[in-house]
Amino acid sequence: MIDPSLLPDNPYLLLTPGPLSTSKGVKAAMLRDWCTWDDDYNAIVRSLREKLTTLATTAPGYTSVLMQGSGTFSVESVIGTALPRDGRLLVVANGAYGNRIAVIARYLGIPCSVINCGETERPEPAAVARKLDQDPAISHVAVVHCETTTGMLNPVEALGAVVKAAGRAYIVDAMSSFGGIRLDQAAMGADFLVSSANKCIQGVPGFGLVVARRESLERCAGQGRSLSLDLYAQWKVMEEKGGKWRFTSPTHVVRAFARAMEELEAEGGVAARHTRYARNQRLLTEGMRELGFATLLPDAFHSPVITAFLSPEAPGYRFQDFYDALKAKGFVIYPGKVTDRDTFRIGNIGEVYPADIKRLLAAVKNSMDW
Repeated sequence: MIDPSLLPDNPYLLLTPGPLSTSKGVKAAMLRDWCTWDDDYNAIVRSLREKLTTLATTAPGYTSVLMQGSGTFSVESVIGTALPRDGRLLVVANGAYGNRIAVIARYLGIPCSVINCGETERPEPAAVARKLDQDPAISHVAVVHCETTTGMLNPVEALGAVVKAAGRAYIVDAMSSFGGIRLDQAAMGADFLVSSANKCIQGVPGFGLVVARRESLERCAGQGRSLSLDLYAQWKVMEEKGGKWRFTSPTHVVRAFARAMEELEAEGGVAARHTRYARNQRLLTEGMRELGFATLLPDAFHSPVITAFLSPEAPGYRFQDFYDALKAKGFVIYPGKVTDRDTFRIGNIGEVYPADIKRLLAAVKNSMDW
């Protein structure tokens, strides 16, 4: 592999929830071609599946499967495969990404109910319990762990306890938390946990991943509503053919992800990465408040992944001007996604360290020309 230090620096740092800034080692890992049928490549896939399963839980009875496409492709593969023809989905939503799960279900013709908590409120387990008591037809419950619309971290363990007590299957979209926030899939009771290569594990876009209870996944045989997004069929081929994908896989992305997993281990695992992200987020919120910005959420609701800030009310403020000024200084931030408040978002994940956050704060201060 080429010496990563020889690669050019990126012109700006991505302070986004993914795709995000990656290390030079991850970038360098993509500078080799791989054959999808070759044993060397399939050995990488086998190793990744084992490591991902262990990262989700050390409890027995779990397995993992990789799926081409963005993280949403993997969410759709779970919804379209896990729900039987007579199944019904309950989505617990407090942002755009929870609502997207409901949209997926409706596109697939799956009956779906939604508990809409509001974008600045956490789901209440008691409300979910009542809904499950009222509607025995509900077979599966889905929720987003880290809702990046606002940066909200949802109580997936408490919700999981309610879902399991009611005897329903549980789907957790851990897109923006897996690998960066400590969790135990078995402890939360999740039958299916979904994430993506380009989030907290700090790979690049190109595939998603699902860690599933083996028993729950085995029950999905024949239920897929899509050829390419049939999660069970994908898993079966990977199991029986030693890491092979059914259709062309993103080989360079897979190799980059393997490098990203090595870097996660070298950093000290999820606990160490969680600590770094949390420190980034604390520095960011403290510094932005000193500059006069307010957060959308109270601190108790924040995740260490991304933070939503209220836009200044000054007449001269325009997000695009602010964005362009920061980009010129080497930082890219994210527009807001909240429906009824004017916000913008700043991410803390990726190859981002406290020194970078301090440089960002100086850039923000020098860009406040409204």
